[in-house]
Amino acid sequence: MTYNSLSVSQRNVLILMRLAIGWHFLYEGILKLYNPAWTAKGYLLSSEGIFQGFFSWLASDSLIGITNTMNIVVLMFVGAALLLGYLERQGALAGAVLLGLYYLAHPAFPGLDQGITEGNYWLVNKNIIEGLALLVIYQFPTSEYFGLKRFLHRSKAEKVANA
Repeated sequence: MTYNSLSVSQRNVLILMRLAIGWHFLYEGILKLYNPAWTAKGYLLSSEGIFQGFFSWLASDSLIGITNTMNIVVLMFVGAALLLGYLERQGALAGAVLLGLYYLAHPAFPGLDQGITEGNYWLVNKNIIEGLALLVIYQFPTSEYFGLKRFLHRSKAEKVANA
């Protein structure tokens, strides 16, 4: 099955999923940007599992500023890319990687502390689910049907036709 063989309703659901996830990422990025007290330090220092040392290193005094800034930048890039429908595949991939890092910092494995969560998880949590949804968006990009990419490509095609 190719993307072009999807029905209009299937495409529309993918577009809605892209927009919802884009809004979530952009909102989280803006919230962190405008909250001067926000830092990822506590989240990173409370990590557990085999990557605990890596996340503690990211939370070190020499790196936490860069870590915080990169977190905000990636959140806002992913959100803007998905909402605007431009660089959608790159945004989806970057978002999936970021969510993978969030998961590895606090994996939903038996015996590990889940920290402050919105439920009880065992192996699968919301980061895994949203990350998989981003991989679906990566595989089935919708910006050619709804987004800035469609507008830009249509404008280029009109210029070529009028020349």
